[in-house]
Amino acid sequence: MNITKCIDSAGQTRVALVENDSLVPLQMTAELPTLSAILAAENPLAAADSLGRDQPIAINDSTQWLPPIDQQEVWAAGVTYKRSQTARMEESEAAASCYDQVYNADRPEIFFKATPSRVSGHHQPLRIRTDAKWNVPEPEITLVLSPSLKIVGLTVGNDMSSRDIEGENPLYLPQAKCYDQCAGLGPWITLMDELPSVDAITVDLKIVRDGNVVFDQATSAAEMARKFEDLVQWLGRDNTMADGAFLMTGTGIVPTSDFTLLPDDVVNITIGGVGTLSNRIVQGAAS
Repeated sequence: MNITKCIDSAGQTRVALVENDSLVPLQMTAELPTLSAILAAENPLAAADSLGRDQPIAINDSTQWLPPIDQQEVWAAGVTYKRSQTARMEESEAAASCYDQVYNADRPEIFFKATPSRVSGHHQPLRIRTDAKWNVPEPEITLVLSPSLKIVGLTVGNDMSSRDIEGENPLYLPQAKCYDQCAGLGPWITLMDELPSVDAITVDLKIVRDGNVVFDQATSAAEMARKFEDLVQWLGRDNTMADGAFLMTGTGIVPTSDFTLLPDDVVNITIGGVGTLSNRIVQGAAS
């Protein structure tokens, strides 16, 4: 089951199921007033299925998608793939040993990524910083967590990163990672009782510039050095997620240092079994 948020023809924000080529708005109730309330239910699939439905809305170029998030925090894990470890070591000689150590350590790198106001949905813009020269997308399998930190689904994540800022000094990581329109989530959440095998969760990144694909690479969750459940339990140590959370699980696809995003690039990230998140890149004043 795929569930998302959108704006209907009356300009109202709606929670909707994605069925075939349509969005089916749900009739929310006092018991289930929000998307996050569905995600927090003992059985989110059953909770969503229990709600009444309004007339389907055809999905087309004018569909107004919203990120499938309410008040949840967005967190991210780093150096969970061998390629990520190598790339982080390449970007900063001073920090190379830190990244090498965290790849092999029991404790993973987990950092705060975004508040909901900094998250963009499908077909909404993502931003590159004006004070950075090496900006890249980071395509990530993103876990959808209930308040009890149960994995209730997956979505597509884009952990935008200014690699030159982080490479200058690892202490600049928050500035390289967290700013206006720094995170993409969507186009929907795929609710599931249990996760598919890691081999089935593929990740594909395509970047389009002036109508041409200028970057195309793929990987899968099978290439991860850490398990999803391990990352979640570390996130939950001495940490409460009252509204639930989204956890980006790291990237195994990192463009080399001779590639940087430019305004009007289109970043397409596909997660096998979930869907494709597409965002245009902007720079300058927040929109």
